[in-house]
Amino acid sequence: MTCEAGKSIDLIEVRRRPGRPTEGLMVVGPLVFPCALGRTGTTMLKREGDGATPIGDLRLLSGYFRGDRAPSGPPRSRFPLRQIKVGDGWCDASGDRNYNRPVRLPYRASHERMTREDRLYDICMVSDWNMRPAIRNRGSAIFFHIAKPGFPPTEGCIAVSPRAMARILPLIGPTTRIRVYR
Repeated sequence: MTCEAGKSIDLIEVRRRPGRPTEGLMVVGPLVFPCALGRTGTTMLKREGDGATPIGDLRLLSGYFRGDRAPSGPPRSRFPLRQIKVGDGWCDASGDRNYNRPVRLPYRASHERMTREDRLYDICMVSDWNMRPAIRNRGSAIFFHIAKPGFPPTEGCIAVSPRAMARILPLIGPTTRIRVYR
């Protein structure tokens, strides 16, 4: 599938699978992909550490990739993708001044390491959830990333297979929103 005149897909829809609150279906134009959702399903009242995927529109802001796992270079994308380095982290400490922001490791407050062994962040797109401004305890690091095999739940992110990500990434751009439904 190609986009007309170089345009990206503006809306991706994510709906929970009936009876399976931690699994969803992601609709990208005419394509449909299974996806993993938060371990407690979806919520309208997102809180830090609740394990839920927030309901609403998430705009994608930027992306990361693991260069050591991409021998042919950055994946095809309409976003500039930044290569993840060993010292890259993401602050999830709601009282810290860098809450829900990238940080350099080591970092004194609670954080996630971006160089994960489980390959989840081999490609990782950052959403605008709780970014401007970051409000304490509203949730952090709500990413669109690679799912673990079998699609077990995430900590609140949306995750797809590596193959699905490779198909989706060239179709999305700075105008794309991911709409998560109840």
